[in-house]
Amino acid sequence: MITVYGIPNCDTVKKARTWLTRQGVDHQFHDFKKSDLTPEVLNGWIKALGWEALLNKRGTTWRKLDATEQASVTDAASAQALMLANLSLIKRPVVQWSDGITVGFSEAQWTDRV
Repeated sequence: MITVYGIPNCDTVKKARTWLTRQGVDHQFHDFKKSDLTPEVLNGWIKALGWEALLNKRGTTWRKLDATEQASVTDAASAQALMLANLSLIKRPVVQWSDGITVGFSEAQWTDRV
């Protein structure tokens, strides 16, 4: 089963879920703000994708952090701690496919997976 992780009001998550539904792909949605996100799951994503790919430095949440907090992110451990404290800092959606993990939505890349 494909699992889409994110938050329901994120436009990119909405597009991804709609696209999967239109393709007839069974999937489940995990709202990590309501259902929590464990450090172990996030650590697995970091190992698979790298913390740089997961940390959303373009969003509102990042811009609201003070310069000291932003500068404190220097490695996987510091990024993980900040992302767990501010789940909106995680790029979305994170998708667990049968053969790996992706972050973000790209119709062209996803077409090859389904």
